[in-house]
Amino acid sequence: MKPRLAENERENPIIVGLDIGTTKICVTVGRRSGTNKIELLGVGKAESSGVNRGVVANIQKTVGSIREAVSIAESQSNVDIKVVSVGIAGQHIKSIQHRGILTKRDYDEVGRMDVEQLISDMYKLVLPPGEEIIHVLPQEFTIDNEPGIKEPIGMAGRRVEANFHIISGRVTDIRNIKRCVDNSDLEVSSLVLEPLASSEAVLDEEEKTAGVVLVDIGGGTTDLAIFHEGIIRHTAVIPLGGNIVTEDIKQGCSVLRNQAEQLKVRYGSALADENKDNEVICVPGIRGREAKEISVKNLAYIIQARMEEIIEHVYYEIKSSGYEDKLIAGIVITGGGAQLRHLVQLVEYITGIGCRIGYPNEFLAKTEMLNKQALEELKSPMYATSIGLLIKGVQNIEEDDATHQEVVSKSAPKEKVTEIAEEKRKKESWFTKILSDFIKDDAGIDDDTFIGKK
Repeated sequence: MKPRLAENERENPIIVGLDIGTTKICVTVGRRSGTNKIELLGVGKAESSGVNRGVVANIQKTVGSIREAVSIAESQSNVDIKVVSVGIAGQHIKSIQHRGILTKRDYDEVGRMDVEQLISDMYKLVLPPGEEIIHVLPQEFTIDNEPGIKEPIGMAGRRVEANFHIISGRVTDIRNIKRCVDNSDLEVSSLVLEPLASSEAVLDEEEKTAGVVLVDIGGGTTDLAIFHEGIIRHTAVIPLGGNIVTEDIKQGCSVLRNQAEQLKVRYGSALADENKDNEVICVPGIRGREAKEISVKNLAYIIQARMEEIIEHVYYEIKSSGYEDKLIAGIVITGGGAQLRHLVQLVEYITGIGCRIGYPNEFLAKTEMLNKQALEELKSPMYATSIGLLIKGVQNIEEDDATHQEVVSKSAPKEKVTEIAEEKRKKESWFTKILSDFIKDDAGIDDDTFIGKK
């Protein structure tokens, strides 16, 4: 059951997004502005030490990081954070296709409540033991054997069918995330699949209609979502991300993990041939030992090998979806891993599909709450999921409002119908009285005899 906002907060509600990632935990506070954009009020970020590949591995450490990030966000935004929209990912995420049918009593118009009923029925599906439905996403509708309908609300029909994209996850992992949020004295308003959140932040409707692949390269996982004709068609989570690249550098160059991370961020490249042969990096030795020299080109070879593997997994998912030849808008890469130099060229070389980097700045409104440096940092691809969670939170409130309005509007006609029925009853009783008087007068019967008295 989603928490309801107070009536005075309806006009301009404050939304909080909680991104529990493998490398960072980020809390964003914002609200919708008059330009249908998100006005950021505050951001809190903390190092994530209790999450592995998108799955909570240590509840206490994760709770500590969440509280730290929430505290920073509260001080920036001056908002008491209680309810959050939480992102979820991990290799346990699965997706299936299913079809639902609803038969109405009359040929009246299809309402939002009918669509909600179809979605509600999907949540009753029997899944393998240990799995739970996270999202039920409508695709095309069929009304009285008329297929290919995207917006069924308002159309007349009796038999409504719909195709659904259903996303499920492991119950234990979902409950561990909720337990972390509960132990942080917060309440979960909704669980949102992270690639869906990222897609809201970096994709526009034109790209979704043309056909596009969103690839979110995070620290522990690479999340993928395919859209075509404005509808989500395929989702997948690949258990490889930026952290495994750092591990490869650590092993290949024999350096500390934090040094490997700095090498990747500052000098990393996804294409070795784009680097000079004689360019060398000097890494300080441990406790007074001699410094180590590392070739930038050799570093790039290590990174390229792992990134090729990740992109091959992505390309396999694209081919498996059946939409490889329908991606007019190509591939959009986002997430922290998208900041790697020459990654776009490598993706285009392996897949043969056009590619660009997705930045979440299109939907950000100007704000006076954050300084210019903080606002510029939030335009980085690594914050795509965090910004997307705010956008999804706004959408959820708008959908709740629309459903509420339909319930109210459906109650009004019932009152009207009651009034009409009462008027009809009065007219019928008046007509019956006139008719009975006419019969009595014509037959010469008095009132007592007419009603059965002798």
